[in-house]
Amino acid sequence: MSHAVVSNRDWLAARKALLAKEKELTRQRDEVSRLRRELPWERVEKTYVFDGPKGQETLNELFDGRTQLMIYHFMLGPGWAEGCKSCSFLADHMDGSIVHLAQRDVSFVVASRAPLAEIEAFQKRMGWKFKWVSTAGSDFNFDYHVSFSDKARVDGKVYYNYGLSGFGQDEAPGLSVFAKDEKGNVCHTYSTYGRGLDILLGAYNYLDMTPKGRDEEGLPYGMAWVRHHDRYENQAKAAACCHGD
Repeated sequence: MSHAVVSNRDWLAARKALLAKEKELTRQRDEVSRLRRELPWERVEKTYVFDGPKGQETLNELFDGRTQLMIYHFMLGPGWAEGCKSCSFLADHMDGSIVHLAQRDVSFVVASRAPLAEIEAFQKRMGWKFKWVSTAGSDFNFDYHVSFSDKARVDGKVYYNYGLSGFGQDEAPGLSVFAKDEKGNVCHTYSTYGRGLDILLGAYNYLDMTPKGRDEEGLPYGMAWVRHHDRYENQAKAAACCHGD
């Protein structure tokens, strides 16, 4: 890894120049977040029913007494041997956040179209604790554009990320946000897909601060290196480093 090595004075000058750009980006991000909060809402007119650990629950019940709800659309379709490895990469960041989200009036749930038994088997393997429900038997995944029927394809393309896309699978990732209005009606406030989910990937944010960054140039696609956390070849060595062995 070849890189310029300079004096402290020159390094500090370059770092301060970058800091100005970082602060500009932070202000832009704050402005985008403000605009996101000001988006209009749409009332959810359908009654969606999910299969979960507590039995059948409606979308309203998933709020669990709070006024805001985030649902991550996890790519795990009926009959899949395992969940999407990229969604799994993202899911590895979830459990530690949920208790903090609850303190800010937010419930967090993961949803997939696979039957609950298949979801629970994969969740047990991965060791995750977050609430995960099945959307099987409902239109929820289709209505929020993360599952696609053959009839939905137009010239091989589907409606994903607010436009026609050549997405090749029947399931796609996304995040949808819901809130209750002053009358208690459930409203859809926001959904994001594709690279809009990057911000949820803490490991990517760490990598972006390193000299090599995500180090994905030359790979068939950006996340080609990602594995389920129990499938990395050097997993045992990494675990030993983490625990000081």
